[in-house]
Amino acid sequence: MAKVLCLGEILVDQIASPSSEKISKYYGGAPANVACGLAKLGTTSAFIGCIGTDQIGIELLEVLNNNGVDTSGVQIHPSAPTRQVYVQLDQNGDRHFKGFAAQTDNRLDDQKTVFADALLNAADLPVRLFEDAEFLVLGTLGLASAVTAKAVHRALDLAEDNFIKVIVDVNWRPIFWSNPDQAPKLINDLILRADFVKFSAEEAEWLYQTSNPRAIAQEFDHLEGVIVTNGDQSCRYYLGEYTGQVSAFKVEVVDATGAGDSFLAGFLHQICQINLDLLADPPISSEIIRYASAVGAITTMGMGAIAAQPNGLQVQNFLKERI
Repeated sequence: MAKVLCLGEILVDQIASPSSEKISKYYGGAPANVACGLAKLGTTSAFIGCIGTDQIGIELLEVLNNNGVDTSGVQIHPSAPTRQVYVQLDQNGDRHFKGFAAQTDNRLDDQKTVFADALLNAADLPVRLFEDAEFLVLGTLGLASAVTAKAVHRALDLAEDNFIKVIVDVNWRPIFWSNPDQAPKLINDLILRADFVKFSAEEAEWLYQTSNPRAIAQEFDHLEGVIVTNGDQSCRYYLGEYTGQVSAFKVEVVDATGAGDSFLAGFLHQICQINLDLLADPPISSEIIRYASAVGAITTMGMGAIAAQPNGLQVQNFLKERI
């Protein structure tokens, strides 16, 4: 039984380092990153998404299975390719997205290719997984595709039917959208059906002209939590009607790819172990965010969104060294 369902894209990051022309292949996709991060920490997870029949798709399925993620919700499209994302790292380890490619030619796409992650079929969602889950994690990239957007809203209906809490990670990536101007309304409509929302500070400012989590929560009457991360600066949050801030851990960043996804995995791993009413206790909320920040920080110390994720013991040791 998977406690957490993660629905959305799974793909390959082709990452170019700032110091050479070498390109390295790493497995990723935000919801898949969260699913793997949870499994490594010890919380059962399932991934729901669509891959192609190509070698990259096969490899991604193996990565999920090897990390202990339930893959019964993975759809395999007979003709659409699995997406590759080309990323350039700068000297600070920050990412700059350059474009997409299919495995067939490795040339940057001209926006005409329809990738498998954009073709997740709503009718084939695994209802059984929703009957046992406690949380559903959604990104927003699927909203850029009419087909996958239907699957997202079908998943929301199933979550509502089964009293599953919904967590949305905005994860704004304009390169995924053929018409980025449509995104704010679609994302806002998704947040209207969420219980918790995670933003970067830039995403919060873009959508709501503020990065104050309490101010964002007051825009709605239903949100149980708002988290606003700010890279290597701090994390501000509104949980259980309490607002707080936790400073980021200072580490030597190698690759920031997937840090926010690991943070979210750490947050979910913690709240899966408590009664959510305890989020109203400020010390508990603060420790949960501190733990999540540690998971994110550790991930930035290695290459690859999934490859660099820590297990529970590594997080414990990291925190002990920083008491």
